[in-house]
Amino acid sequence: MSLVEDTLRQRQIGTLERMLHLNKDGAADLTLASQTEELVWKVLVLDSKSQAIVSSVLRVNDLLRCGVTIHSLIHSKRSPLPDVPAVYFVEPTTANIKQIIEDLTNEMYEGFYINFTSTIDRELLEEFAKKVAISGQGHKIHQVYDQYLDFIVTEPELFSLDLDQVYTKFNNPLTKEDEIHQLADTIANGILASIITLGNIPIIRCSRGGPAELVATQLDLKLRDYANNTRTLNNNSSSNTQSGNNAGASSNGTAVQQRPVLILLDRSIDLASMFSHSWIYQCMVSDVLELKRNTIKVVKFDDTNTSPDGTVKQNVKQYDVDPNDFFWYKNSQLPFPDVVENADMDLNTYKKDAHDLTAKTGISSFNDIDPSNPNADTANIQQAVDALPELTARKATLDMHMDVLATLLKELEAKSLDKFFEIEQNYNDPKIQSQFLEILKSESKRDNSADKLRTYLILILVTNLPKSFQDECESILRSKEGLSDKLNALNYIKKYKEIMKLSNLPLTDLANDGGSSGSSNGGYDSKNNSALFNGLSSKLYGLTEGRITEGLTSLASGLKNLLPDKKQLPITNVVEAIMDPTNAPTSSVQLTDDYLYLDPKSRGGHSKPPKRQTYQDSLVFIVGGGNYLEYSNLQEWSNQPNKPNKSITYGSTSIITATEFLDQCARLGKLEN
Repeated sequence: MSLVEDTLRQRQIGTLERMLHLNKDGAADLTLASQTEELVWKVLVLDSKSQAIVSSVLRVNDLLRCGVTIHSLIHSKRSPLPDVPAVYFVEPTTANIKQIIEDLTNEMYEGFYINFTSTIDRELLEEFAKKVAISGQGHKIHQVYDQYLDFIVTEPELFSLDLDQVYTKFNNPLTKEDEIHQLADTIANGILASIITLGNIPIIRCSRGGPAELVATQLDLKLRDYANNTRTLNNNSSSNTQSGNNAGASSNGTAVQQRPVLILLDRSIDLASMFSHSWIYQCMVSDVLELKRNTIKVVKFDDTNTSPDGTVKQNVKQYDVDPNDFFWYKNSQLPFPDVVENADMDLNTYKKDAHDLTAKTGISSFNDIDPSNPNADTANIQQAVDALPELTARKATLDMHMDVLATLLKELEAKSLDKFFEIEQNYNDPKIQSQFLEILKSESKRDNSADKLRTYLILILVTNLPKSFQDECESILRSKEGLSDKLNALNYIKKYKEIMKLSNLPLTDLANDGGSSGSSNGGYDSKNNSALFNGLSSKLYGLTEGRITEGLTSLASGLKNLLPDKKQLPITNVVEAIMDPTNAPTSSVQLTDDYLYLDPKSRGGHSKPPKRQTYQDSLVFIVGGGNYLEYSNLQEWSNQPNKPNKSITYGSTSIITATEFLDQCARLGKLEN
């Protein structure tokens, strides 16, 4: 874990490319391979889990660059290629082992390079070896590797185990104890894989008395076993334990290697942020549209075209967010108005660059380039031809984001989403209750009942609402069509809040310590929020794809000046107290002092008293689901201006939307009926 360009995503890509290079040292990229090295073209065989892992970080061109000419699913119908080696990258399951043996028996490929996403069970490995021997084709098995890549990376420092309904399973009283321990073991294996990929055994800190502690104790044992059986994670030889000014220094100025810290937390530490409406571009894309495994799903509603039953026609597009997407890299963590402004600026820059280049050639468009023209300036034509791929790619990227921004603007208008954000920002305002009632009673162009429920749940969590106000709100919500199942979430959230009160847990104090009071404000202070939203709808609504590129610079600049100061979410407060206790509020540090302390590299006992110290690198993992809002808030804290930067990798059992988490709470609430 390092602040140099050595992120979890880059390390995962490096491991995958080495696997495609048949686990040999050297360049997997065939264009960089040594002239003396024989080019090996191969087949890649995946299952659904490994396909998700690979597709999040590598594209078809990347696979081709690594010598993969064909990739297919293991349980699909595949044609034999007896002269070509095959790289298998699959989960270590009985079904996959059975299929590999069948392929081996049928001599499907010239050689078999077997790679498992995680550690294969010893009994299953022995069964595999037995069946290989029986097949008589053992000489075709050239490699069997545990790759420890059982996690999905979607951002440089964000990953998910892609486990569904974890929060529901851990909090459902009907879940059997064996299922709880099996789920904790699965989560521990996923975190173990990310730690091995990052290359350094961390100190483990975790909240007590919940799923996080159960996962932490199992992970501690796994790390001890792994460290005892390999030198890969030897802290003294790890190449990524230092990072420039991040490395500690001894009294004589000599750099000292630092170990990272793994901070394991339960989702129950903060539910409000899971329901909140955010103004950050990446968060809005995930919430308003759909963002899954670096694919943005854009649904456009044609309000002028409805079916006889009143259904509005939908047009669906999907965009891949490439790891090299320059616009996403620069803007995904910025507030929406800033992104609109930057899109306008980048498009104008593109137009200028394209105009300057075509002007030198005497043509009006790249489409008019004709190198065979005897009157053409050969040098300038060649310059235009060389620049064409980069400019074309840049234009395609900008066109994609222009379409996404335009769709977001329309959805903001159709659902009046800015009103919910304003309510969540100003929940302490005495007038907020009457304003929220007005919003509940109002109708929007497109159904926003779920948004109303989400904001109401936040108010329930972070304020003490009068009983009469609650009754009136819930009466209105019950009258909304399509909310019947989701309303069960109310039962669960009310019970959750009562348990927190009865347990006298210090969560509220910790949240208030950072000024976020349960994070419902999406990480923003409430000061001057009215100035941000007054007239916002009238200015932004009505912008079309055509107008989004015209005259937005001054508008976005004005909105940017009105954006309130950001504040820290409860999870960020915890991370600050553990990573930087000298600068964190005393009350926060005292609360985290009670967190479990495990050192997998220590001998003897598994734990020792907590020790306050400063960490430069951390892995923060949420058991029960995470979101892009927390990731953004952590990254902002770790890169504060005028302070030493820290490296934070954020992970969760799954990265889920507010609607998905609402459904999980509804399932739990149904049990209360």
